Amino acid sequence: MARWTGEWLANLSAAADQDPPRWPGERLGLPAGGVGAAAGSGRRFVGLIADLLLASLLTALFVRPDVADTAAMESFNLWSLATWAVLTVVSAAWFGFTPGMGLCGIRIGRLDGGGVPGLWRALVRCVLTFLLLPAAVRNADARGWHDRLTGTVVVRMR
Repeated sequence: MARWTGEWLANLSAAADQDPPRWPGERLGLPAGGVGAAAGSGRRFVGLIADLLLASLLTALFVRPDVADTAAMESFNLWSLATWAVLTVVSAAWFGFTPGMGLCGIRIGRLDGGGVPGLWRALVRCVLTFLLLPAAVRNADARGWHDRLTGTVVVRMR
């Protein structure tokens, strides 16, 4: 245990000695701005809201929302959440972005140079985004826990 703690503490002191990046994504080789730069929190948040609204609208085509009926709204919300999950996983896995991300001009990029994220990365990202905290806590490269766990980064398309 002491050896593990010593290594961990040594890594912390080494990280403190490094200069902070000049812009998010610099350590990953991303440009400071424009196409390929790390996406900001605002675009990512707007993309998430757009995806949630789209999921609600799609759900409303099949399940009638009734704000006066608690049971009906509970059912509607669960179906909306399921629709959001399917929409997010399928579009991110096969296209590299969700409809909301596409609207905001951002996409998911893999750090290993691969193409689209694939099914397992999209599924893990969706689950951790649902939990909110892993997606909200970011490092200096503008990557949340869900990005770091899956080896991805969200970048600008335009």
